[in-house]
Amino acid sequence: MSKASVVLGCFYGDEGKGRTTDYLAQFAEVAVRATGGNNAGHTINVNGVKFAMRLIPSGILSNKTMAVIGNGVVLNPEVLIGEIKMLKEHDIDVDSHLKISDKAHVIFPYHCNMDVMLENKRANKIGTTKNGIGPAYCDKFERSGIRVEDMYKANFEEVLRHQIQVKNEQLAAAGEPICDEDAIVADYKEYAAILKPYVTDTVTLLHRYLKEDKYMVVEGAQATLLDIDFGSYPYVTSSNPTIGGILTGTGLSARDIGDVYGVIKAYSSRVGEGPYVTELKDEVGDRIRDLGHEYGTVTKRPRRCGWLDLVSLKYAIDINGVNYINLNHMDTIGQFDTFKACYAYEVNGVETQDFSTNEEFLNSAKPVYKEFEGNFGDISGCRTFEELPKAAQDYVNFIEEYTGCKVKLIGTGAERECMIVRE
Repeated sequence: MSKASVVLGCFYGDEGKGRTTDYLAQFAEVAVRATGGNNAGHTINVNGVKFAMRLIPSGILSNKTMAVIGNGVVLNPEVLIGEIKMLKEHDIDVDSHLKISDKAHVIFPYHCNMDVMLENKRANKIGTTKNGIGPAYCDKFERSGIRVEDMYKANFEEVLRHQIQVKNEQLAAAGEPICDEDAIVADYKEYAAILKPYVTDTVTLLHRYLKEDKYMVVEGAQATLLDIDFGSYPYVTSSNPTIGGILTGTGLSARDIGDVYGVIKAYSSRVGEGPYVTELKDEVGDRIRDLGHEYGTVTKRPRRCGWLDLVSLKYAIDINGVNYINLNHMDTIGQFDTFKACYAYEVNGVETQDFSTNEEFLNSAKPVYKEFEGNFGDISGCRTFEELPKAAQDYVNFIEEYTGCKVKLIGTGAERECMIVRE
């Protein structure tokens, strides 16, 4: 029976997971999205066209891979329908290659209104995208959520109207704008009709694909340090973008997982609030942001930037069972004369290589750096590790020695073909 390869982010998201998935999708017959919602974005350049994927697995861009939205995703139908339309405009055969879990929970406008209200009332802002992700997951676990399959039940309108009324009471009490009940009901009936051909029992479907020996890639959203359990709580997302979320968000079991690819950049970045040990709040951080085009795919917010943090990388490798690293943006970091990587923290005068998500620990941690030579020159044409400048090879070798994990994929430029694959 086939095994599923998994692609996960190791830091705060935006590491280039979509690119790794796009590469693996060249060989995959199935690509799956397991967690998160349209707060996540994967940007991929294909033949000069930039695709910003927010819900549909980016593997669909191969035009031969079945793209499956799993049960762990919270789904905004309006956004999804817009994405389907965009892909069709670029001649992607969506109708033949998209499946949506009947168990995925649906995002409604009241979730977005609640998201804005809750963020505005926080004493310490989290930096939510205000796309309704958190409130949708709250409804899911409070057991008042509406799943995709519920949109096709006879009592859908009755259930939806009740939910709108409950949420409008809460919004009105807080002095926030309420939702138009009739408009939402009409819109979501239309959305349901459009999406119905794609809806299926994806749990059964995925296990059938594995038994048929189809090669499967599961792509994570967000990243390890944004995990609701294992991230820098409360500055996290509302789901588990780690390996556990891959299982519960698809219905796959531990025995179904094969290779786990941990995606990182040659530096690091973060969107939103929360501790960030290697952040550079100076002109160097600004230069990383400009060279790496570090602005959110979904929000367009400028990302906080800094050097690579190997301490937290080891933590992510341990949690997720990563056996291969995909190192992106080597071309970006190579434009510096010298650059650094954090290999330890100094906490209250004591040096440690152990990571903790405790907020006080992270806020008091000072990075201990090793410096590397830069000035790689143009490496976009490099297709083997041996073609890289020695300084670039030294950096990759240090990452491997420190983490004990092989760097298998190396991104050397923005285009799809700018990647070194080490067998």
